[in-house]
Amino acid sequence: MQDAEKNRLALRAANLYYVRGEKMDAIAREFGGSRSTVSRLLKYARQKNLVEITLNLPTGDADRLAKSLHREYGVTGSVVPVPAASTELERLELVASEGARVLDTVYGANMLLGVAWGTTIAAVGRHLEHKATSGARIVQLNGAANPATTGLQYAADIIERFGRAFDATVQQFPVPAFFDYAATRSAMWKERSIQRILGLQRQADVCLFSLGAVAGGVPSHVYSAGYLDRSDFAALRRERVVGDLSTVFIRSDGSHSGISLNDRASGMPPEDLRRVHRRLCVVTGRNKVPALRAALRSHLITDLVIDEPTAADLMARQ
Repeated sequence: MQDAEKNRLALRAANLYYVRGEKMDAIAREFGGSRSTVSRLLKYARQKNLVEITLNLPTGDADRLAKSLHREYGVTGSVVPVPAASTELERLELVASEGARVLDTVYGANMLLGVAWGTTIAAVGRHLEHKATSGARIVQLNGAANPATTGLQYAADIIERFGRAFDATVQQFPVPAFFDYAATRSAMWKERSIQRILGLQRQADVCLFSLGAVAGGVPSHVYSAGYLDRSDFAALRRERVVGDLSTVFIRSDGSHSGISLNDRASGMPPEDLRRVHRRLCVVTGRNKVPALRAALRSHLITDLVIDEPTAADLMARQ
C-alpha cells in the first residue's frame, strides 16, 4: 500500500474513531476489514503524527492512589486515569499501553524476561514499540495446551510478539496449562528438557503477568477457553479460590497450598516468583480486586500497572 493511500485510510479511521466516536467493530465493517486492521491504522496515525491525542484527565487521584499503593503494599504503582464513559475493553487498552511503556523501562539488553500468557498480556504485546537490544531473552512461564487445543499457537503468538519487539530469543514452554494428573506433571518435571526451561524461569530478571478472575469484566482466557471443566470450577469454589496468577490459583489470604488444581498446574510457583527481582503485574477490572489484593498481600508484585477505578476500589476495601 502506498504511503498516500495508507495516510488517507488512517485519517479516515481516526476521524471515525476519535471524532465521531464510532466503535472499532463498526469501522471494521465499513472498511471491510477486521478490528486488528483498524487498530493498526489508528496506531499508524499516531506514529505518523496524523492525529494528536490529548487526554485532559485529572491526575490528582491517580498520583494519590499510586502513593497509597506504595505506602500500603510497597509496590511501585502506575495508576492510569481513564475516561468515565470508557468501556472495559477501552480501559484494557489504556492500561496495556501503559504496561508496555513500563516494561520498556525495566527490561533491556542481556536480561531475561518471563512472560505469562493471558488476555491482558496479549494486549500489552499489541502496544509494544520496537526496542533494539542484544543478548535479551524471553521465557514462557506457563503451559498452554488444553483438552480442546494444543494452545501452542495462542501462546506462541503472544511470546513471539515480545521477542520481535525486543530482538530477543524466545523459549516456549510446550506443556499443558493443567495436566490431567499430578503424577504426570511430577514425571514431566524430571525430564531434562523441561528442567532446563524451569531453570530459565527461575533465572528471570523480570516477570510480566496479569491476574485471572473467574467471572465478571473482560473474561480471563484460562476461564473462558476450555482449560477448566465443571468439576474444576466446583473445586475452585469449594477451595475458596479468588483468582490465579500464571495458572496458579490463590485464596484471598494469598495462600496456594492445598488447592487441588495447583498440583496439576504448569505455572511458576509463587515461592519461585518472589525470588525474581522485578515482578510486573498489569491488571484492570474491579472483578480482579480480590485476586490482586491476595497477590499484594503475598508480596508477589513489585511493580503494578492498574486503572484508576480498580485502584480506588482496591484501596477503598482495605
